[in-house]
Amino acid sequence: MPRRVVFDQTGVTEANLFKRLAALVYDLLVVIAVLFFVGGIGVALNGGEAAEGPLMQSAYFVVIFLFNGFFWTKSGQTIGMMAWRLRVQSLEGYSLTWSQALKRWLAAIVSIAAAGFGYWWMLFSDERLTWHDRFSSSRVVVIPKRKKEQS
Repeated sequence: MPRRVVFDQTGVTEANLFKRLAALVYDLLVVIAVLFFVGGIGVALNGGEAAEGPLMQSAYFVVIFLFNGFFWTKSGQTIGMMAWRLRVQSLEGYSLTWSQALKRWLAAIVSIAAAGFGYWWMLFSDERLTWHDRFSSSRVVVIPKRKKEQS
């Protein structure tokens, strides 16, 4: 089993809906660029013709999961989360396992597909957790700003 990182919990607070959605938009832009690259590979492998169909859709599906899963299991932060100083972690403060990342990602699809209700749920939850937070036993926290060292 891979070694899990324990994150420092000093000063962390639960992330609000605005920051979470802002990070999602940032990540969406990066994922679109990655999908263009994957699509280009598909076109090259398909002799210059547009690659489509279930195989290509499956490739996109897997690539999007690997993008998120890699960042969530390593540092707890995707590129968008870094920009907004957010981190996803287990409820105990550890980095996510690949199993948790898969559960989180699949549940996030359901959260968005249900007209975003899985995200809106956090506004009515005492723990401020979304559906995918609950399903994967994870949470998104705001990382406090680092204090500048004085010379």
